Amino acid sequence: MGTDNGLFEIAKSIVGNVGLVIIGKEEAIERGVIALLCGGHLLIEDVPGVGKTMLARSIARTTGCSFSRIQFTPDLLPSDITGVSVFNQSTTEFEYRPGPIISQVVLADEINRATPKTQSALLEAMGEGQVTIDGLTHVLPKPAVVLATLNPIDYEGTFPLPEGQLDRFLMRIDLGYPAFDDEVAILESHRSEHPIDTLQPVVTPELIIELQEYVRRVHADPLILRYIVSLVEATRGHMETQLGVSPRGSLALFRTSQALAFIRGRDYVLPDDVKEMARSVLAHRIVVTPSGRMKGIEGKDIVNWVLEESPIPSGRGSQGWAAR
Repeated sequence: MGTDNGLFEIAKSIVGNVGLVIIGKEEAIERGVIALLCGGHLLIEDVPGVGKTMLARSIARTTGCSFSRIQFTPDLLPSDITGVSVFNQSTTEFEYRPGPIISQVVLADEINRATPKTQSALLEAMGEGQVTIDGLTHVLPKPAVVLATLNPIDYEGTFPLPEGQLDRFLMRIDLGYPAFDDEVAILESHRSEHPIDTLQPVVTPELIIELQEYVRRVHADPLILRYIVSLVEATRGHMETQLGVSPRGSLALFRTSQALAFIRGRDYVLPDDVKEMARSVLAHRIVVTPSGRMKGIEGKDIVNWVLEESPIPSGRGSQGWAAR
């Protein structure tokens, strides 16, 4: 792919437009846009009231994508997500009534308040971009991304997400409380109306699909690919790891590194891109041993150790990494 400043500027404009609503959280915004550009899904874990829902709404409105929200509760049923087939007496045929998952940007709010059976209703949609009802397959509109919010696991009335579900999320991030000056700016932006009410699209869903194709063509040197695999392989052999990162995690780190390079205005991946994405992409895929959990060790700690211990590819320079 040749350098195309116009496309790079479009990617930056998406981040900037969402930033009109989500103030002071550029990294989290970038992660949300990266998920969209990779055709992946984002898990946002944090306490209530820090802007998780607003991030999803802002991305949907900025990109002109259709938006739906699923409020996860203990009594939510799988059919409440995927939809149902209803018998039409006038046509004597069953008709599919789409559920909220049939949308381009889906907010799965407080996903861990639903039972594991209901959570599993998302697996096919997230993994294959489709749902199957009564033997019939219904394809999700493109681009399709699930932005799920997660309450901290020590909150009352929550169910842990199974490993298979976690592995289908491209990244896991947190927002955190805003800095003092950022919170003042948030109050200023809400003086007369909510900024989401005046937010305008800067791209179309069709252009997002085109950008996804460009991201896939961002160049990654073979040494970069070996670096990615070495990081992933190191998580599997760590003494505090019960279950390491899967090959799906390797691919996720590759794709997100391409998307980060694209957002930063490059058509080639640097080792720093891989390092920057590693924690968001790998940590939630690691299952720590029981003894490790007793010591307070988490997946992100293992990723930090792996990044420190794994040699970084060197000796090419930025122009060298760009070479084909």
